Amino acid sequence: MAGDSEEATVTRSERLREQLAPDGTVLLTVECQEGVVGPVSALPELAAAARASGALRNVARLAAAAHAAGVQVLHAVAERRPDGRGANRNARLFRAAARLPVQQHTGSAAVRIAPPIEVAEQDLVVRRLHGLSPIAGTDVDALLRNLGCRTLVVTGVSANVAIPNAVFDAVNLGYTAVVPGDAIAGVPADYTPAMIRHTLALVATVTTTDEVLGCWKAPRGVSRA
Repeated sequence: MAGDSEEATVTRSERLREQLAPDGTVLLTVECQEGVVGPVSALPELAAAARASGALRNVARLAAAAHAAGVQVLHAVAERRPDGRGANRNARLFRAAARLPVQQHTGSAAVRIAPPIEVAEQDLVVRRLHGLSPIAGTDVDALLRNLGCRTLVVTGVSANVAIPNAVFDAVNLGYTAVVPGDAIAGVPADYTPAMIRHTLALVATVTTTDEVLGCWKAPRGVSRA
């Protein structure tokens, strides 16, 4: 029995390493912007959850490791024109967001990627003015295909809306979705593990930040060009 368990662990580890091969993987950060997860957030409860859970720090760790391993990083940002043109008004969420004291206006500090996440020169930033998904209706799918992406690592916020949207869209488009469960956050805090267990685990490979970092770490004595 112990041998079977060990074999299963090895197989899972090998499968994850294969899925996360740098040349076919893209790291997606979702709405990790100042106006969402920063100190002055339109959604302070969500920002607090992202920081207290360690999710924001783990996204930063993943981005740094991706840069070092040659994994492409793509940041998905949600923003709004000051005049609201093109923005959705067909759901309670959109109407409430339009009344918040902090607005995700194009060009403002609110739509900058929040520390401690570092944006490298080679990173791509995709900004959307509408909808719930960082993928549907944006340039993300075309960019992923041009990059040769097979596996999309989904991180950020929120586990309530944008993260499941991103995972479902990725799977529907034929990508393998990988979700480091400790690098996403939602509200209330106990909702995130429930969403992971009962929904995301059915369609994505659920893992941890440390497991992803282990897959992207170069073998001893091997340098990445």
